[in-house]
Amino acid sequence: MESAERGGGSMTGDWRDAWTAALDELELDVVATEAMLADARRLAETPPADLWKPPTELGALPLELLPRADEILTRQLAVAQEVARRLTATRAQITMGAKIETGEAVKRPVYLDCAM
Repeated sequence: MESAERGGGSMTGDWRDAWTAALDELELDVVATEAMLADARRLAETPPADLWKPPTELGALPLELLPRADEILTRQLAVAQEVARRLTATRAQITMGAKIETGEAVKRPVYLDCAM
């Protein structure tokens, strides 16, 4: 088993590399979202990204990658909280905007049926 681990193709190395690649991809999504939140123009001009899909059949996360995975999770949660805050603010602005009179005539009934 030692010779397999010293060679470049060990199962442990492949497993760790697969997890590292998965975390890299996930972190890139977090970085892109953080950048969009920091720059309103970029947010408006950036098309929606493909949704990250967790890889299958990787097995358990290697212990040495746990701190990185925790850090990415913490950043994801912070980004999600900021997105939720901005959605709430946007809804409030839309509600206020809907209440502003535009100067157009208010649409009212043209006639009143007095027979009732």
